[in-house]
Amino acid sequence: MSNSQLTVSQITGQAVLQLDKLNKIFNADTPLQNHVLHDVSLRVCPSELVALVGTSGSGKSTLLNMMGLLDVSTSGELRIQGHLIQGMSEQQRTQLRSESIGFVFQFHHLISAFSVLDNVLMPLMLRFGKPSKEQIEYAEHLLNEVGLSNYIAQSTSRLSGGQQQRVAIARALVTRPALVLADEPTGNLDTQTADEVFALFERFNVEHQCAIVIVTHDPRLSARCPRTIRLTDGRIVYDGPSADLPSVFTVTP
Repeated sequence: MSNSQLTVSQITGQAVLQLDKLNKIFNADTPLQNHVLHDVSLRVCPSELVALVGTSGSGKSTLLNMMGLLDVSTSGELRIQGHLIQGMSEQQRTQLRSESIGFVFQFHHLISAFSVLDNVLMPLMLRFGKPSKEQIEYAEHLLNEVGLSNYIAQSTSRLSGGQQQRVAIARALVTRPALVLADEPTGNLDTQTADEVFALFERFNVEHQCAIVIVTHDPRLSARCPRTIRLTDGRIVYDGPSADLPSVFTVTP
């Protein structure tokens, strides 16, 4: 794997994320084994906006951890930008994750002792040390894009929940990732703020050409994604246009 980050424009026509018959079994060698994911296969291409839905216990979080290289599968293959993950060392997975994937969580995981700008720059500081002038300018540009240019020097503890989620989105994008994974990013927000945050995902999906996979229990938001993947008991039971999702698969907590 090259030390330089591949850009989306370099991989046009290639899946950003590809899973082939992925299985995850916890406690595999014990009588308490738990088969959480069953032969999961899917492809996510550049600029796709995908909702990942399913009831609690369906395997969404486990699948998202696989996609984000936070855990490894028991069997099957996973590729990020064409790189086969199986067989990689932990260090190689960490490098690829930092180069290619941005994360947005339900709980923002911001550091209140740091400024808004420093929180956005954190992935770059962890990777490169002191950020360059160009990196700082890009972080400031992202904060302007999410409407927080007047809050750059403030502590994140002084922001509302919606504002903190905007900081988290800017932080996820600061490395210019090919793939953004969002885990219930609007789960703690009121309806209006959730709509505003989701609109940012829609805009950045187009403007930055990054693939975005959003785990959500909100049927209004999943319906706004062109594509929905529905998990039931660790199996994909629907993968297609959100508008065609059968009513039997209505999203519920």
